[in-house]
Amino acid sequence: MTDSNRYDLAIIGGGVNGCGIARDAAGRGARVILFERNDLAGGTSSASTKLIHGGLRYLEHYEFGLVRESLIERERLWRIAPHIIRPMRFVLPYRKGLRPRWMLRAGLFLYDHIGGRKRLPPTRTIDLRDAPAGRALKAGFTTGFEYSDCWVDDARLVVLNARDAADRGAEIRTRTEVTALARAGDAWTISLASGETVRAGAVVNAAGPAVLELLGRVAEHRRDPDETIRLVRGSHIVVASRFDTPQAWFFQNPDGRIFFAIPYEQDFTLIGTTDADHKSGDAIAPSAAEIAYLCQGASDYLRDPVTPADVVWCYAGVRPLVDDGSGKPEAASRGYRFDTDTDDTGHLPLLSVFGGKITTYRHLAEGAIAALARWLPQLSGPGWTGGTPLPGGDFEMDGVDALVDRLDNHYRFLGRQTAQRLIRGYGKRAFDILGEAQSADDLGRDFGHGLSEAELRYLVDQEWAQTVDDILWRRSKLGLRFSSAQKNALDSWLKHR
Repeated sequence: MTDSNRYDLAIIGGGVNGCGIARDAAGRGARVILFERNDLAGGTSSASTKLIHGGLRYLEHYEFGLVRESLIERERLWRIAPHIIRPMRFVLPYRKGLRPRWMLRAGLFLYDHIGGRKRLPPTRTIDLRDAPAGRALKAGFTTGFEYSDCWVDDARLVVLNARDAADRGAEIRTRTEVTALARAGDAWTISLASGETVRAGAVVNAAGPAVLELLGRVAEHRRDPDETIRLVRGSHIVVASRFDTPQAWFFQNPDGRIFFAIPYEQDFTLIGTTDADHKSGDAIAPSAAEIAYLCQGASDYLRDPVTPADVVWCYAGVRPLVDDGSGKPEAASRGYRFDTDTDDTGHLPLLSVFGGKITTYRHLAEGAIAALARWLPQLSGPGWTGGTPLPGGDFEMDGVDALVDRLDNHYRFLGRQTAQRLIRGYGKRAFDILGEAQSADDLGRDFGHGLSEAELRYLVDQEWAQTVDDILWRRSKLGLRFSSAQKNALDSWLKHR
């Protein structure tokens, strides 16, 4: 076996945590390889509520440390990825008989002040009878609290971390399943479904909901009784837009649970999420009961009611949470922990990631790197990822509109909507995709809604896209707009390119 098969660090799992760890380690000079058995962000990391937030409701469960960590990360992430992360104002209507006004005010005061908020505007009280946003609500709601968080294109966050890791030397392998791991001599031997083996000095298990399944493939693994996770399914629905103002909504239900209604992809509203315990092996899809629950909850507030027949798309993700013994799934901690196992001599570490949330992925990655540095000295040193933009994000935090103007003016044949989509997806790298094009014909075939052959080549060659779903639901959300005929044409191109 040659040295080309030996890596410093192997990471298993191509979600946000795995790709974040790969980026951090590769940027420190480690030789990194990442394996994902499906597509990047193919599971939980593309099925979130699309928020970079502190988690206002976690204050009720006294998770002050997690909320503070998340709020500190919020503006850091906006700074390094202003193309895919943007500020969003949320309105929380007071509803008589639920959480009292004083509690909402106190929670939002704490939310404003414990996390180092600098650029985002503070909370304010609004009169829903006069505020433009209030037009979307049924009569009877008078007081609302407007506060700040951020929106994120979750799947693109994963892909951009992988792209940056690759740009720094990491090898990213999608559609590559790890079937077995064993310590052999001075390295881990990692067996792949293809029959190939690779070697690594350390392994990170970032398999998300499959973290325990992967541990079951480790030869002679000494099972720790604390190696447990709680699988909680969160479901979301998408309907035609229910309001014409830019704010999102934070709604309370009488059962104490909360959900969001968020402006989505210009013409839609995203509503979610639920919290339901999930059994491994069950289908990861919203149940009819969950869809009905979200529709009813939204209809309790919105002037324009929502029914299951209105749902144009729905999705669910399974969150692998630390099992802290909480009774209700919505009360389970969104924190994380690392478990590290070594051989009898204290070498060849296997670090498993339990829990986490998308907002804390970068800080989680720093923690994983710090935990591994005792075995991999090249990983030591100060963190760097919080101040270095993700690919395409090297512009001002509030510079998206100016960048859209620049792209629109340079490539006048695009149209404003396509220019905005390209900047929101790729940032400054949109100019690399379009290159020297002088007309739409120079970009090749248009598959619909501004998706050109030039963009497709970039997605396949630079972002590991292989299937229609990779492109329409993870690299973009154009699946909401593509017809069956357009999807078939795209599939044919991918198969015959």
